Amino acid sequence: MLDYFALGVLIFAAIVLFYGIIAIHDIPYEIAVHRKHPHQDAIHVAGWVSLFTLHVIWPFLWIWATLYREDRGWGFSTAPGNDSARLQLMEQQVAELKARLDALERQPPTETLAARD
Repeated sequence: MLDYFALGVLIFAAIVLFYGIIAIHDIPYEIAVHRKHPHQDAIHVAGWVSLFTLHVIWPFLWIWATLYREDRGWGFSTAPGNDSARLQLMEQQVAELKARLDALERQPPTETLAARD
């Protein structure tokens, strides 16, 4: 009787382990679906491939799935209006740098090392 019980526990543990591994490998795909990732299918296929590589690539799939967010895409800006203010600041800095460069180019050349000798 104890032999049958042990066999049942062993079969139950094997089934739980098998389905547990399959459920774990699908986590990056579920993250990608939740975030409406544009590469959902590729992440899903790579998850199945990771089963054959003993989940070596699985952490990279997790990272790949979490990089994309629907509200901000691949970038890291939090507010869409923030980009225009940042662009204006950069344009202002470029204009200031151009003015400084023009002022430096208008100055007469200074004494060079060859003239000193």
